[in-house]
Amino acid sequence: MSLCESITAVLNGSVDSVHSIMPFELTIEKPSILHEPQNNSELAVLIGMTGDVTGKLMIEGSNSSFGYVGEKMYGMPLEGEMLFSFTGELANMIAGHLATSVSEQSLSLDITPPTVIEGNAEIHGFKRGFQVPVNLQENHTLHLVLMIEEKQMKA
Repeated sequence: MSLCESITAVLNGSVDSVHSIMPFELTIEKPSILHEPQNNSELAVLIGMTGDVTGKLMIEGSNSSFGYVGEKMYGMPLEGEMLFSFTGELANMIAGHLATSVSEQSLSLDITPPTVIEGNAEIHGFKRGFQVPVNLQENHTLHLVLMIEEKQMKA
């Protein structure tokens, strides 16, 4: 599988994972290309990926958007440490589902534990990124951001 096909499989797998994990209606927009640095908003969670695709998967959005997902999934509002813990676990569920999904396409993908980032931050160290907006109900949005490491793009 070429690098382009592998990236496409990871992007599609990420979208499929979001649909599987989030038990409510959502709309996925078309991906757009990003270049570094990537700026996150209020809250983000970062998961490293190694294997056939090396890079990072980031899910970013507002505290209220992550809180909305938590409330829909668990039936109660989440704030503070519970919100941060949930945000990390949500990303872990999505990335775990993604790794399983792409393995069915003979793609090897290992993931690292999630790192939750609070506040604005710039993410460097990738050559190319792809952003996929996920529109939730009630005007909430999360962004899936796939960042491919520079060394892989040279291969």
